[in-house]
Amino acid sequence: MMRSPRYCFFILATVASTAGPVSAQTAAQPQRATSAQKPKPVAATNPAAAQPFAAAATTGAAAKGGSDVIAKVGNSDLSADDLRAYVGALGPREQAALAKDPAMLSQTVRLLLANRLVLQELTEKKWDQQPAIAAQLERVKESAMVEMYLRTASTPPASYPSDDEIQKVYDANRASMMLPRQFALEQIFVAAPKDADKATEDKARKVLEDAQAKLKAPNADFLAIAGSESGSSDLGWVAENQIRPEIRTQVLGLAKGAIAEPIRLDDGWHILRLKDTKPAYLRTLPEVREQLVEQMRTERANALRQAYLAEVMRQRPAVINELALSNLLNRPAE
Repeated sequence: MMRSPRYCFFILATVASTAGPVSAQTAAQPQRATSAQKPKPVAATNPAAAQPFAAAATTGAAAKGGSDVIAKVGNSDLSADDLRAYVGALGPREQAALAKDPAMLSQTVRLLLANRLVLQELTEKKWDQQPAIAAQLERVKESAMVEMYLRTASTPPASYPSDDEIQKVYDANRASMMLPRQFALEQIFVAAPKDADKATEDKARKVLEDAQAKLKAPNADFLAIAGSESGSSDLGWVAENQIRPEIRTQVLGLAKGAIAEPIRLDDGWHILRLKDTKPAYLRTLPEVREQLVEQMRTERANALRQAYLAEVMRQRPAVINELALSNLLNRPAE
């Protein structure tokens, strides 16, 4: 019996990402929080918890002057302060992930060491002193400086959004907070591309018929039916709007525990079993609060950035030689 998650790709419809700015007109689409991921109210968030490595600055290497060497490569040392500075520049989610997974932190250290080795090599070769490279590096530096400055100029105040503002956005977007009906599905898959030759097709049909015959036995183990010529997988919970239309019609007509007739898709045959169904569900504000806050702050930051840039251009209007610009774009490359 094979259990391969790749088979679930073929029965799922392509769904565009629904994440985006939150407003009364734009629906927010945060994922339903599990009990382990249930977001805490923003007002009760512990700042130290969002900055796990910042809190460590008062202990360990920092208490000794921050000079402890974490790793060494070539003639370069990676100190505790170096690593803290790198992690401190990451977002809260990335920091939390590193704090929970020592293997990920170790991988990060190895990446930084690899970068140090490359930097040593390019420095020895004086690669960065080549005129074309130096000019490009200067442009990168300028862009990075502008971006960093704009972030500071467009960061919303820590008090935004307030509880009332969050509630208003939630109320205005209640329809988008509804989770569609979900289905817990299992499947048996028999590979048989539509462009396969007759021998391959006949063989696939024989495997399919054998599987169907076994499924008719009392108390047949659905996932255990798959043999060496087919595969089985537990697809877990799948939202109704993520199921391909040609499969959705069959799934909607199934009773709990029932098995659908084989469905032929471009990749082969699919036999589905409905394990359970969850009705549509309206997510509560506590469940989506964290995602709403993040989206609202992102939207406000974008608005502040645009307003700042507009004011800068208003105070110092730019003059563009449109004719010269047009000639430049139309001039053939040399």
